[in-house]
Amino acid sequence: MALGPGFRRDDGVGVRGAAMAGAAALAVLATPAAAQERSRGHITPYIEAGQVVTADLGDGGDVLTYSTLALGVDASIHTRRVEVQLDYRYERRFDYQNHVDDGDIHAGLATVRARVTPGLTMEAGGIATRVRSDIRGAAGTGAGNVRNMSQVYSGYVGPNLSEHVGPIAVNAAYRFGYTRAENATGGTGLPAGTQPLNSYDDSKVHVATASIGTKSGTLLPVGVTVSGSYTREDAGQLDQRFEGKYGRGDLVLPIARGVAIEGGAGYESIRISARDPLLDGTGKPVVDSAGRQQVDPNSGRRLAYDFDGLFWDAGVVWRPSPRTFLEARVGKRYGSMSYTGSFSYKMGPESGIQIGVYDSVDSFGRQLGGTLASLPGGFVTGSGYDPFGSSYSGCVFGTSGGSAGTCMNNALASLTTDNYRARGVTAVLVMSRGPNHIGFGAGYARRNYLAPDVPGNTGLQLNGSSDELFYGQFFASHDFDRNASIGFDAYASYSKTTLAGTDPVFAWGGNSIFTRRFGHLSASAAVGIYGYNGQGDNSDTVAQGQVSLRYGF
Repeated sequence: MALGPGFRRDDGVGVRGAAMAGAAALAVLATPAAAQERSRGHITPYIEAGQVVTADLGDGGDVLTYSTLALGVDASIHTRRVEVQLDYRYERRFDYQNHVDDGDIHAGLATVRARVTPGLTMEAGGIATRVRSDIRGAAGTGAGNVRNMSQVYSGYVGPNLSEHVGPIAVNAAYRFGYTRAENATGGTGLPAGTQPLNSYDDSKVHVATASIGTKSGTLLPVGVTVSGSYTREDAGQLDQRFEGKYGRGDLVLPIARGVAIEGGAGYESIRISARDPLLDGTGKPVVDSAGRQQVDPNSGRRLAYDFDGLFWDAGVVWRPSPRTFLEARVGKRYGSMSYTGSFSYKMGPESGIQIGVYDSVDSFGRQLGGTLASLPGGFVTGSGYDPFGSSYSGCVFGTSGGSAGTCMNNALASLTTDNYRARGVTAVLVMSRGPNHIGFGAGYARRNYLAPDVPGNTGLQLNGSSDELFYGQFFASHDFDRNASIGFDAYASYSKTTLAGTDPVFAWGGNSIFTRRFGHLSASAAVGIYGYNGQGDNSDTVAQGQVSLRYGF
């Protein structure tokens, strides 16, 4: 079996991994009928009206009701040259007694791939979702008066070239990404006097990659690849800047049928810098109305991370069949040992398992943009089995082709303005048989923060701190027929940080939803219970119910 380029995807900031946040909705593989519908293509705008009730089960808790009105579109187009997958929903909440904050919610996920020539494609993607603002704070759901959540928008666009010049494979790509976050709603839920984190603003990311290589058994007994990458990110908060570049060479040597050993080495340069915050008379950063620290106009650039040096890794590749793939690598990168790997097994058209181990130097904007760029061309739309989430935070599974999907939670676990070294592992299993679908996801994610130490700053500084997230989620669903279905979802997560005076946060919950379709009209009813326990009074348990009607045009 010839093995060569393409066994490792690296975009200049490390191997992309997968992780799942606590309150995330886990999207599932489509039913056969839905997959057939997507292969033909459809565009379905809809309007939906609903009524929600939430009951705080704590002492003296309130019972709140409000109405929702939503407009959305679900589209999937697959032709020889164009693939479009889009699910977007705008929701407006109305509370006529003024007990619940009225608000607008945008939730959407999209990918577009257009083939310009046989070797050149234009790609784009985007997401609108809500993200937990401070990992130390409240971890509730999207229903009722929301705390500690920010509306986030992110997108990317760029060309991708893949050609062959004789036995030589030539690949190149460019991606521009933009990410923006709005103000957090309802506060963080942390005790009064807790020092706040700097609020996220926006970032612009440029990523350029190129590689040439040949498979084993063509020009040489080994597969050879030479690659390079350049990444630049400019963030709005404190004029933060990331610049990373690397060049490397890789060899792949087959040793048995479907088995090869591989190794690579290269040179890498990463520099992260920012300007100092403006400090008041007590040494605390001056912030605007959105909680964003203001730049000291007299400050220069201060380094947060500066690395120049060689790196290497080696490992094994096992591909006994098109349905099974395993890669494991160990090496030295970023000045310490690094471990990465992946395993996937496609048990059937709608069943599979995926495990990923990752290690990268990243930021919120770069990590989210990179994950969006790795979404499959066909994926399941909708917010899964969490009817109260109104967001995309979990795993997205592919419905066609060789990609099982990806997860966005390593970035969406919480907002952060500083860069970090991201490491973790995730495992996702989905199985479908006839009308029944089940799935399970679990994992671990860790961030070690890289930020400048500013002399005289008595505010909260993240450099040298870290946070961790453990998570698990289970879902099950049953289709009674083409027009009726029921689903159940449950999750648990445990997050902690090394910041002084901060307790871990444990979040849990579950819900069930029943849906019945009557032609263009569908009705659904859902119930759920959610809770979290954190520092001081940062705890809550809430029961929720919802009924809604949707008309699809």
